[in-house]
Amino acid sequence: MSIIELGEVREEPASAPPVRRPRAAGRPLRCAAVLLVALVALASAAPVPRRTETPVPASPGARAYLTEDGIFVIDASSAGGDRHITAYAQPAAGGEVRRRWQAPLAGVGDYLGIRDERGLVLLTGVSAGDGQQQTTAFDAATGEQRWRRPGIASWTADGGLLLSATDEGSGAVSRVAPETGRALWSVPVPPPGNVSYHGGIGEVDRFVLLQPTGELQVHDAGTGRLLRSIDTLPGDRSALQQAQVVGDLLLLAPPGHTRLEGYGLSELDRRWTAEVPLVSFVLRCGRLLCAFQHTGGIQAFDPATGAVRWSRPGGDMLADVRDGRLLMIGPLRRYTALDTTTGRTGTDLGQWDLVPVLRPDDPLIGVRQGNAGQLVVAELDLVAGRSRIIDVLSGVSNDCKASQAVLLCRRLDGSTALWRLRP
Repeated sequence: MSIIELGEVREEPASAPPVRRPRAAGRPLRCAAVLLVALVALASAAPVPRRTETPVPASPGARAYLTEDGIFVIDASSAGGDRHITAYAQPAAGGEVRRRWQAPLAGVGDYLGIRDERGLVLLTGVSAGDGQQQTTAFDAATGEQRWRRPGIASWTADGGLLLSATDEGSGAVSRVAPETGRALWSVPVPPPGNVSYHGGIGEVDRFVLLQPTGELQVHDAGTGRLLRSIDTLPGDRSALQQAQVVGDLLLLAPPGHTRLEGYGLSELDRRWTAEVPLVSFVLRCGRLLCAFQHTGGIQAFDPATGAVRWSRPGGDMLADVRDGRLLMIGPLRRYTALDTTTGRTGTDLGQWDLVPVLRPDDPLIGVRQGNAGQLVVAELDLVAGRSRIIDVLSGVSNDCKASQAVLLCRRLDGSTALWRLRP
């Protein structure tokens, strides 16, 4: 590039014309070379994101669970029956797991899950004596056992705990003090009555009981007080029904399960009747409600009117719902995404084992065994309709749990490890 510089104009003696500087033909190449060297230097100086692997102290028969901030290991059953639960802090990238506490376990045969919330570790299991589901609470900081009671625990919107317990003889919904497990009140649930909660995870504010007599009851989750009730079986007191709360709607499948009736939860006013037969369960899918049938089909209907918007036969099973898509699993564990507005099938996402995640907004992670004992790890993107491989691990089984970029898996040799995956 030639540079023209304008200065002051003066009357000066004539002189020899200045020698013109040669054109810098090689200057762009030299600049590019300098820039490339600088980029390489910066890249070598910055830390390169990479996967880290941390062993978790767990015997081959133990079960490891992942929570928001920790790892919990439950010993395998032994001949003497002595078992323990051990809490570890999640390590920083490249660090080692640090044991926080260990507590003995007694009277529990099998385990269903662990939650670490609001200062308590809630362990859900099955009683070794009568096979009844029960919850054991430990202090999250020290591991001290606070209490153990029958039932499955759910946090309420005001910070309390509800325990829903059922067995062959009787059942109940009880409110307990989180610190002590002391029962504050209890509402009986005669069999085969069922219970459904209103509110998201950790935000239950009401619960609904469908009594065997056909009476629908709405109770306050804070006090147990009966708020409203209606009789749904004025002429038949022995017919089997099913009720479920979805959002602010109470859905009732009357005797025969040939249709659905929608009630407003607050007033229990019947709003519509939809011809949706053989319903197994209902959930919100985008702006619609999706009813999954015992035969495997799906029907999507308007929650305001009950009008059916689309239906889809077949035996595919639901795996997840998010971003306006239904993640469905078909034969040979192949996953596809359905558009909740139209019911149309999107791109085939491939053959995977879906990894359990902690939060509804955690990325969907699929794993599958590759060549030579390698585990292929991928993120399933329902919106883009594709699966993106994010890592390949060696000597790892499909038995994994995930949260964000953390993956807890059992190795093929029976040991357990934690991986922080490549971004």
